[in-house]
Amino acid sequence: MSTLAVYPGSFDPLTNGHVDIITRGARMFDRIIVAILVNAEKAPMFSMEERVEIAREVFKSEPKVVVDTFNGLLVDYVERKNAQVIVRGLRAVSDFEFEFQMALMNQRLKPQIETVFMMPAEQYTYISSRLIKEVFALGGRVNGLVPELVEQRLREKGLAKK
Repeated sequence: MSTLAVYPGSFDPLTNGHVDIITRGARMFDRIIVAILVNAEKAPMFSMEERVEIAREVFKSEPKVVVDTFNGLLVDYVERKNAQVIVRGLRAVSDFEFEFQMALMNQRLKPQIETVFMMPAEQYTYISSRLIKEVFALGGRVNGLVPELVEQRLREKGLAKK
């Protein structure tokens, strides 16, 4: 039986920490779906279409990585896709409490779905999409923290402080 994993998130923007977890997840599982959350309550920097396009371009040479979108309950999406595993990244202890609560609720809702926590490579443990947007907007360098395509798209949006 093949194992299908789902790595959910807003990926606004996709960071090298995300890429690290997705790449390693693709080695652990037969396939991994990068499931981009449609969240009407947030005002993302990149549109849904842009985030999907970026992720597909970054992983175009990785056949085990699929990019998709979802809304609603994650466990319902995972079940619809016939996946068995949810992958979540943990950067620091501060992530743990929220992720632990979510994993327990998901387990209660769909006990057959497992949650696997992965830590990004050490050099990416402090990176978050929010921090990338903030640093870039204030004129800081994000080179090496996001895929080149993401950095290019940030520049195209003209968000950096002059």
